[in-house]
Amino acid sequence: MIIIPWLLIAVPLSQPQFETAAVKRSEKCTLQNVIDPGMVALHGDPLNVVLMEAFRVKIDQIVGPSWLASSCFSIDATIPPGVTKDKVPEMLRALLVERFKLAFHKETRSTAGYALVADKNGPKLKVSPPDSPSAGSRSVTFGFGGLGQIKGSMTMARLAHFLSVNLKVPVEDLTGLTETYDVDVSWARDPPPDPSDAKTASEMTADDVFTAVRKALGLRLEKRKLSEDLIVIDYIEQTPSAN
Repeated sequence: MIIIPWLLIAVPLSQPQFETAAVKRSEKCTLQNVIDPGMVALHGDPLNVVLMEAFRVKIDQIVGPSWLASSCFSIDATIPPGVTKDKVPEMLRALLVERFKLAFHKETRSTAGYALVADKNGPKLKVSPPDSPSAGSRSVTFGFGGLGQIKGSMTMARLAHFLSVNLKVPVEDLTGLTETYDVDVSWARDPPPDPSDAKTASEMTADDVFTAVRKALGLRLEKRKLSEDLIVIDYIEQTPSAN
């Protein structure tokens, strides 16, 4: 593994910030989240999930104290007028610096993963129409019985992200496809369902994720050595400052 240290970073508070924000500890970890053009509501999120949203990375790319996975918080914040939702990660980072005294640095490691590429016969994807109700949205299901599923309208970068979550290794989008597409793919999860269970017996015939992606989408997952960025938490307080 190659580790390349970057500079220690404390996020500057000059970046976009929430207009108002209330942070409080949650007794239960419920993960009931809503982000819309005017507000952010993260209810019962472990702090590592908040960090994941703030840095737009996977859980395993957050390196920090073990309590990040068990200490849960609720955040209710308003987005300033004229500020778009794509600024939410920056505003979450600023909030974590202000309330939790977050300091971090980034490291890059070389790791085994997959490249998402077009199959030899080309992609089997339909561009999502701009006026489609699902355009820009997604519905993602992992662990529905013995099936995994990704369904909705998304870019190939987002598809690669969701596949990475399922495979638990990095997946990089190298398809060269730049539009938003309708995606509907399901596969048999590992381990397979009990064949004696009548409710899930039909799932035994489902393809694995690699075959399903090729058949349904005309894409292929190729083994590659990839670089992955880690967010290393140097300091973070377990109790946030007062609202």
